[in-house]
Amino acid sequence: MAERTPERLVRLLGLVAYLDRHPGVEVDQVAAQFDVSPVQVLRDVDTLWMSGTPGYFPDDLIDFDADSLDSGVLRLTQSRGMARALRLGTREAVALLAALRALDASVGDALEPAERAVLTSTLDALTQATGDAAATVDVQLTVDGDPAVLAAARTALRERRRLHLRYVDAADRVTERDVDPWQVVAGDERSYLQAWCHGSGGERLFRLDRVLAAEVLEAPATTRPAPPSDAAFKPMAEHAVVRLSVDGRARWAAEQLPTEEIVEDEDGFTMELRVSSPAWLRGLVLRLAPFLRDVDPPEALLDAGDAAGRALDTYRRLGLTQ
Repeated sequence: MAERTPERLVRLLGLVAYLDRHPGVEVDQVAAQFDVSPVQVLRDVDTLWMSGTPGYFPDDLIDFDADSLDSGVLRLTQSRGMARALRLGTREAVALLAALRALDASVGDALEPAERAVLTSTLDALTQATGDAAATVDVQLTVDGDPAVLAAARTALRERRRLHLRYVDAADRVTERDVDPWQVVAGDERSYLQAWCHGSGGERLFRLDRVLAAEVLEAPATTRPAPPSDAAFKPMAEHAVVRLSVDGRARWAAEQLPTEEIVEDEDGFTMELRVSSPAWLRGLVLRLAPFLRDVDPPEALLDAGDAAGRALDTYRRLGLTQ
């Protein structure tokens, strides 16, 4: 599967920092360090070699020793400051402090101990670094609902215990249920408790302003949110291979789709991907239609064209076209 830009960017930044601390490292060793192939490491070096600060004269670019590279060794000669720690101005530090305080107020109680420790130590360091400016930042997240209910929810989150709720559902019925709280979230100008409901046997969002009472139980909370999946679709060898040639305006497609290969050219690029659903491919071709230059196999283009024609016929029949 072709690599996403964010993944490569993280590795490029890490590569500069690593070579700054370890001068004269063999390409194979760098490849093992970053879990990529030696060929990919050399491609990364080529990219970094042309990166730098505005002006882009030789002294403005990240640079490597060419003689060392010829012998299979990477030696960074100019990092352009990429290996130095990020320096924040007072305004930037205060903005980051406000964001972290908001994070602490919203989900701090539900964090793992290690995560909580990182957040706390970062807040302490920023507060000390910004001095008097930190005192001007007062973040108060508005959470609807009875303060006693919110206090019980936060206690249950912090101590990983089950909650008993008296709750008014969408049909205005008062129900009682035991839940494992996961986090307090905000959305559509409302505040919610995200939890696993043992009565319903599934994940639920409870509006906090509809919770009449909440009691922290002795029983531990036994469920946790499922970790996010890396991708809903996993390409497999038996899936059909499709090649789409598009112009550069459709760069988003290469970033969002699980591509197998991307080949750049002067006017755009060709991406290769595996497809398990003809209906999904039809929708993708229609979405990319303004940017498409070629489709292989051509049957995919014909299928999308037929679908577009049927849609137009329907619009005409309903009088929705001019």
